[in-house]
Amino acid sequence: MTPTLRLAAVTAANIDAAIGLKVRPDQEHLVAPVVKSLAEAYVHPDTAWPRIILDGERPVGFLMAFFDIDFKGDGTGRDIRSGLWRLNIAAGEQGRGYGRFAVESVAAEIRRRGGTRLTTTWHPGEDGPEAFYLGLGFRLTGETSGDQPVGELELG
Repeated sequence: MTPTLRLAAVTAANIDAAIGLKVRPDQEHLVAPVVKSLAEAYVHPDTAWPRIILDGERPVGFLMAFFDIDFKGDGTGRDIRSGLWRLNIAAGEQGRGYGRFAVESVAAEIRRRGGTRLTTTWHPGEDGPEAFYLGLGFRLTGETSGDQPVGELELG
């Protein structure tokens, strides 16, 4: 990976670039647009971590991570998880390692915060990103979130 890859907080200076990032048209049903993620980050400021992925100064993708949420939502606090909430790699930028960089960056942030596993979900089906996540070492947990399978990556 090139040393010019980095994550940046979404700010007034780069929000238009972030919102302008679009996946391929045939992938639009697989992931929410960046603008929806930013709206969700606004209403979940304590857990959402939206970041633009830059190659040098060029925006190539967007991710949003979450930290320390009660995954089951039952209020018991027995299933606290952190992970990748969204990953949008721009249509013309896919296949260049930016998705891997994004997952590795989220894993590093989870480790920095004391976590040991990264959780994510994805759209099921042949056209979904399951092969990408499994190729990075995620394992299916057997759970679903809505209709989406849950995957975990042990961070050791």
